[in-house]
Amino acid sequence: MVVCNSRSLSSSILLVFLFCFFSFSHGVPHLHALRSPSLSSGELIEEAKYVAEITKGTLRTLLQEVPPGNENSSLVLAAERTYRKDPLNDFKRYTGGWNIDDRHYWASVSFTAAPLFLIAAVWFLGFGLCLMLICLCHFCCTRQSYGYSRIAYALSLVFLILFTIAAIVGCVVLYTGQGKFHNTTTKTLDYVVNQADSTVKKLNEVSGYLGSAKQTGVNKVFLPSNVQTDIDNIEAKIDSSASNLSNQTSKNSQRIRDLLDSVRMALIVIAAVMLLLTFLGFLFSLFGLKFLVYLLVIIGWILVAGTFILCGIFLLLHNVTADTCVAMNQYVQHPAAHTALDKIIPCVDNATAQETLMRTKEVSSQLVEVINTVISNVSNINFAPNFVPMYFNQSGPLVPKLCNPFRPDLTNRVCSAGEVDYDNATQVWKTYVCQVSASGICTTTGRLTPSMYDQIGVAFNLSYGLYNYGPFLVSLQDCTFVRQTFTDIYRDHCPDLRHYSRYIYIGLVMVSAAVMLSLVFWVIYGRERRHRVYTKNYDRSHEENKATT
Repeated sequence: MVVCNSRSLSSSILLVFLFCFFSFSHGVPHLHALRSPSLSSGELIEEAKYVAEITKGTLRTLLQEVPPGNENSSLVLAAERTYRKDPLNDFKRYTGGWNIDDRHYWASVSFTAAPLFLIAAVWFLGFGLCLMLICLCHFCCTRQSYGYSRIAYALSLVFLILFTIAAIVGCVVLYTGQGKFHNTTTKTLDYVVNQADSTVKKLNEVSGYLGSAKQTGVNKVFLPSNVQTDIDNIEAKIDSSASNLSNQTSKNSQRIRDLLDSVRMALIVIAAVMLLLTFLGFLFSLFGLKFLVYLLVIIGWILVAGTFILCGIFLLLHNVTADTCVAMNQYVQHPAAHTALDKIIPCVDNATAQETLMRTKEVSSQLVEVINTVISNVSNINFAPNFVPMYFNQSGPLVPKLCNPFRPDLTNRVCSAGEVDYDNATQVWKTYVCQVSASGICTTTGRLTPSMYDQIGVAFNLSYGLYNYGPFLVSLQDCTFVRQTFTDIYRDHCPDLRHYSRYIYIGLVMVSAAVMLSLVFWVIYGRERRHRVYTKNYDRSHEENKATT
């Protein structure tokens, strides 16, 4: 008897939190875009194998079912999307699909960000070497040759203005994107937290119903002892699961909010620093403040390298979470297949889920029997006219019994004529309540005293509550709850996250590239400006000398 696996629920929420923060998508080439006439024979073989796997997966998707006899077969999630080169496997294509436990998956997805990391390394080393050579030339050369070109001066000024504007636009895009992305991720997180809180609330309600049912009796008629033992076992498991889920939700939601706030602050600081750096560099270049320009060049040299690295990290996460979105969608569409998500969300098998439902049906059915036993053996007994019990004086029409929705084997049954169901039972029974004297004996027509009606009402509410919450418990056990959450995230939240995350990526690339080129033109324009000033002063001095002689 298992009602709810605490590890399953906790792991589910942890994974959903991970998806909330990083659930944005990045497009990759489709299969036809990977084909190249220059592929080697080995690569062609790999491509052929991949085509076979994709074809098989496509056929299964069209059939919308797992082939007979293969219900436990494994499904490779996001197979087409994760078909990337794996540097740990001689740059062969990775075919393992989405699997965060596989180092080859991480290697292949990290390789997508390699160009940005390479740009950062080349920039840092290359520009650093250029700065070193400039310093050597400045201190080692005894004389400098000055040459002035109006075209070079004008072009350097034009490019400096253009790249400064581009850097400012990139900072605006980055700032706008991070704001919208933060709002979207916060809404996604709030949705998941609400889902978790709702689940905890329902689990606590079920536990409360079961605990009350064990102690509830009508006219001193209680549940059988074996049913009370079942309640104790189920209640302990529910309480444990609810407690773990509540604790994990509270702890991880706060961590993720702190992480979201940190990321937002980091992006705001990057946008502000880059904007200030660009503005000051432009002004210092225009006014010919050589020392300050070179100081900003050194600072910008390091910041640009760091920004390119940050671009690479965002691109990596961009691709990982895009894979995750696709994997969630395929996971929902193939509930019978084993996937990599099973390692994180260990769903209980169908037999255990059915056992859970049987226990809730059992308690609900037994409560109905308690109510009907009291109605049959107390309320509906017709006493002889010359015999009136001291504790009761019922009269009038017989009280209808409550329809038990389950047979003795706990299968569903149809209500018989004369029974009342869950929808109208309390309203019907209320018409059978009599008025009582101070000693609790009926003084008017009726077969239920107010006290007995209240006791029956309590048992009825407990039975009805368990009847309603049975399917909810099964949805937790067979991962319907998790799949529904994944479906909602994929449908309602992934599109916005994908859209606004692109703002951040584009903004970072624009800022990195624009500031990088601005640094170069700070140096070029500063040199051309100095040469222009030197040439004008030289020409003016030469003309004055001529006039003097």
